[in-house]
Amino acid sequence: MDMISFGTVFLELVFGQLRRLPRPGQEVFTDEFAISCGGAVTSATAAAAAGVRAGLCTVLGDDVGSRLVIEHCAAAGVDLGPSLRVDRAAAGISVVLNFDGDRGFVTHVPPAAAGEPDQAGRWQEVLRRERPAWCYLHAGGGIAPVLRTARDLGCKIMLDTSLGDQQDVATTIECVRLADVFVPNGDEMLMLTGAADVHAAVTAGAAWGTDLVVTRGADGALVAPAGGPVTEVTDGVREVVVRDLTGAGDAFAGALIAALIGGASLTEAAAAGNAAGSGAVTRLGAVGEVTGSSAIAGWPLGPAEAAWLAVGPER
Repeated sequence: MDMISFGTVFLELVFGQLRRLPRPGQEVFTDEFAISCGGAVTSATAAAAAGVRAGLCTVLGDDVGSRLVIEHCAAAGVDLGPSLRVDRAAAGISVVLNFDGDRGFVTHVPPAAAGEPDQAGRWQEVLRRERPAWCYLHAGGGIAPVLRTARDLGCKIMLDTSLGDQQDVATTIECVRLADVFVPNGDEMLMLTGAADVHAAVTAGAAWGTDLVVTRGADGALVAPAGGPVTEVTDGVREVVVRDLTGAGDAFAGALIAALIGGASLTEAAAAGNAAGSGAVTRLGAVGEVTGSSAIAGWPLGPAEAAWLAVGPER
């Protein structure tokens, strides 16, 4: 397999541009709404769309979010072989509120059941079994051992950071030092380094010894190979109507990995990431609006999805 994306998946309820957020006891209305799925599936989807063999390592259950992800992956060509099937609700649920040029989230993640495999241990087993060329995951507690396993196996690591990771800077930087490429956005770099601006943050991040690709939305990306010069990459950025920023970073990373697998330089790959990110912000939801979904409508699943639910690659 060319790449595996590791992490949680989400059922997304996405509300378009709000003029303001509701205060307690208030209600606001918006003209735009979509149902989508996101999380770890987003980068795998972008990589598969770019022509590489992409897999998803997550936990999928008997909830509508998991069914939606299974249905989406069957259509997108994402391999669910590395994922775990459980008899409980497993997908997170995120309400995405777009307002004031940014977005906020209200999210619930179902707790794991007693006796389920440890996430980090299971991810290491998947790495040993599948031996992907690249893996994509987010920094966090318990992730460093997974990264060390990937390095021992010769698997390249694309690392991102999630909302809230900056609260534990030491853990995040420990993970960054183990990665081949770190792909935060500009705000995340500022929070991790305490620098006054993004260029200064990239300079400070050179001490981590990891290639940096810092996304900056409409301004493109800053590419800083470990020990090398900083390059601004705006190729691939398109002037678009921004509807929802959710998933743009993951789409960027998936396209970046695919381009690197295809032999592109880091700078050339960043241009491919820019193009994917530009496309992502034009749609509501991380992978775009789901229409006609049997998972959402409650209709029977297609043969591929039903077979996967019935058997599952792991128990």
